[in-house]
Parts: sequence; structure tokens; C-alpha cells
Amino acid sequence: MLLAAEFGAGQVLWSIFWFFLFFLWIWLVISIFGDIIRSDDLSGVSKALWAALIIFLPYLGIFLYIIIRGNSMGERQAKAAKAQEEAMQSYIRNAAGGSAGGAADELAKLAELHAGGSLDDAEYAAAKAKVLGN
Repeated sequence: MLLAAEFGAGQVLWSIFWFFLFFLWIWLVISIFGDIIRSDDLSGVSKALWAALIIFLPYLGIFLYIIIRGNSMGERQAKAAKAQEEAMQSYIRNAAGGSAGGAADELAKLAELHAGGSLDDAEYAAAKAKVLGN
């Protein structure tokens, strides 16, 4: 008969559970390989050794990697996300024409210098008037 007719509800849920664990394992392997490649503090040889350990002894390799280098995985992910965000902001500024150094950018820089105490009130007012063309 049909294979589906032989499966009970418990067997289906058990199969879904193992299917979920299988994809969780694949996600973990891909995440760790991405972290190995992204890591700046590892040499090429150590990256190759970690990769070989994960390929040939997957459970031991992944568990050792998480134990030994797991704390810094989040830091590297945050660093990569920050770099990506900065690159996107830079692209948006360049596409919008903001890199030409418009008056708004100059006023923002002057306000930052004034707030930081580098410019006093008179210098700030004179520079602001110069930027605005008054």
C-alpha cells in the first residue's frame, strides 16, 4: 500500500523532529565555516586545520570549536554586521550626493565641534555664518 498510510501521528512528529535536527546541524556547520573564514586572528594553516577537523570529525570538531572559540563568534558577527552597515551608509551617502560636503554636513561638523568644546560661541557663530553665506 501507500507508505503514508503506514505512518502514525507519532511517527510523523518523530520524523519532523529528526528533520529539524538535521537542518539545525547543517546551519551550525555553515555558521562555523563562515566564522572560520571571517576570523582575522587565525592563520591560513589553522583555518585549514579547523576545517579539516570539522569535515573529518564533525561532532568533535564543532563541539571543540564552540568550546574554544565560541565566545568570540558573536564579536566577529557583530563586527561584520557593523562593517556591512557602514558600507551601506557610505553607499547611500554617495548615491544621494552627500559626499560632496554639503552645507548640512558642514553644519553638523561645526555643531559637533561646538558641543565638544573645540569651538567657542563666537567662533561657532562666525563659522556657521560663513557656511550659510550670511
